[in-house]
Amino acid sequence: MEEKTLEKLDRVVVRFAGDSGDGMQLTGSRFTDATAVVGNDLATLPDFPAEIRAPAGTPHGVSAFQIHFASRDILTPGDHPNVLVAMNPAALITQLGAVEKGGTVIVNEDGFSDHNLRKAGYESNPLEDDSLDDYRLFRVPMTSMTVRATEGIDGITRRDAARSKNLFALGLVSWMYGRPTEPSTNWIEKKFDDDPGVRDANLAAFRAGYNFGETAELLAVHYEIEAAPAPPGTYRNVNGTQALAYGLIAASVRSGLGLFLASYPITPASELLHALSRHRRFGVHTIQAEDEIAAANMALGAAFSGRLAVTATSGPGMDLKAETIGLAVAMELPLIVVDIQRAGPSTGMPTKTEAADLLMALYGRHGESPLPVVAASTPSDCFHSAIEAARIAVTHRTPVILLSDTFLANSSEPWKLPDVDSLPEIDPRFATEPNEGDRFMPYLRDERLARPWAVPGTPGLRHRIGGLEKEDVTGNISYQPENHDHMTRLRAERIARVEVPDVHVDDPDGDATLLVLGWGSSYGAIEGAARRLRRERGLKLATAHLRHLNPLPGNIEQVLRSYERVLVPETNMGQLSKVLRAEYLVDVESYTKVDGLPIFTRDVMEQVEERLG
Repeated sequence: MEEKTLEKLDRVVVRFAGDSGDGMQLTGSRFTDATAVVGNDLATLPDFPAEIRAPAGTPHGVSAFQIHFASRDILTPGDHPNVLVAMNPAALITQLGAVEKGGTVIVNEDGFSDHNLRKAGYESNPLEDDSLDDYRLFRVPMTSMTVRATEGIDGITRRDAARSKNLFALGLVSWMYGRPTEPSTNWIEKKFDDDPGVRDANLAAFRAGYNFGETAELLAVHYEIEAAPAPPGTYRNVNGTQALAYGLIAASVRSGLGLFLASYPITPASELLHALSRHRRFGVHTIQAEDEIAAANMALGAAFSGRLAVTATSGPGMDLKAETIGLAVAMELPLIVVDIQRAGPSTGMPTKTEAADLLMALYGRHGESPLPVVAASTPSDCFHSAIEAARIAVTHRTPVILLSDTFLANSSEPWKLPDVDSLPEIDPRFATEPNEGDRFMPYLRDERLARPWAVPGTPGLRHRIGGLEKEDVTGNISYQPENHDHMTRLRAERIARVEVPDVHVDDPDGDATLLVLGWGSSYGAIEGAARRLRRERGLKLATAHLRHLNPLPGNIEQVLRSYERVLVPETNMGQLSKVLRAEYLVDVESYTKVDGLPIFTRDVMEQVEERLG
């Protein structure tokens, strides 16, 4: 056998793609776990089809998983894959355009039948014509080799064996990039322990793929990506949904409040309900309500009863929850509303990302109903953003909208486990006794203008609550014009007093003329672009990122006016740009992207280069 060549790389972007029944998400997640074990820094981008089960072999049913891993700190799942693993023609025709020219394309040539080619929309076989000449093409008969590898396993038919071809692909790419086999084989053994036939078939397919890479003359090179330097500590691979769930649990523990989540299934927020339902040992209570309105009402009832109350949804559900959120504003009760944004309007593209709910979060309720808005910036930052949303809600007696998005929810990265003792204390400061002589005034306020939180049943603290306008201090129903004006302004001032840290500006040279300002999941692309442009082009630019969208940081106007130009990249039609222009009369420049994909590093680089040359 010819000796294999080993090449060292500092970064690689791999995309697995196939039919939604081909197990691409499982393949990608297993490769991710093996990569985390090696110690590479990584970021992932799962891409699901919108249809629950589109016709097999069609472009609408393609499922993909991209992973960017490196020997240095990285911030995004990568722009263009260096390697595409395509299990069928539909995967190739939909994903090839993203692959860098000269990149590697590995195809399951068994999937390229005339029937599958027609379903994908090919007029000729791309493996036979010259359409792939710009790429390094490797044709591997994954299905047939998987079937041969599983011959003789009791209870496994040829059809059953073919389903394991994704594990063959995993084994092959694991060999190419020096991933250890133990994490994958251990997972297979544990996952299918109760079905020995399926377990053995998957193990055989994985080992066959790995051995094919090691022995086949087709693949003469494999690659090494060294571990990335990282501060010492305990790390785990986490996606945004998992981090959000852990953050809510941590907030529950730090506040001493039982966590209650009421939710209705909706993509992509359903996974938060699933994640939290696994943690009853922490006193977490979850309920799947009959609809979005009921879920919001249940959560608000839990807040009234003294729980850390959460309801989670995506854009269409936010529309339905709006009335209850307005009620929470009027009642001045702590409630966390998680909005994992997706591409709209209406049903839109349920599995694609967008951050177009900002204006709805700020203003999407009837009447004057201000509330704080917090946005997470990375998958692991969902943990800290959840704690911050809980702190604000409990401390200031207000509903808080926590914005994530499909990209953050599904993507993953290494996360250093925090020191629990370093997490902020959250003191609910429940009312325990009358606060005006022997009477209880439910709207008598503290220095933050926050009212008392009285748990029902506490002796001496009986009070009226509801959605009708209240008389200040007493909480009695009032229709007096002066009182309504006073309460409207008071509710606004209470939100304006929420403690928000100043926005930090990264301007290494101190003399940049362009500021790139982001919010939400644009963080990685903006910071990644700034690093590359400073290092490769010597360009001088400043960056800043907003976690708090309402109230905005106290120094934001000064920051905006400190630069000749301000660029705001967003996966919407320029919503933050509108807010900043309206609030501060600063002519910020907007870059918008609404194709269902996150903002990539290259997107930001091109925008900056246009402005700085």
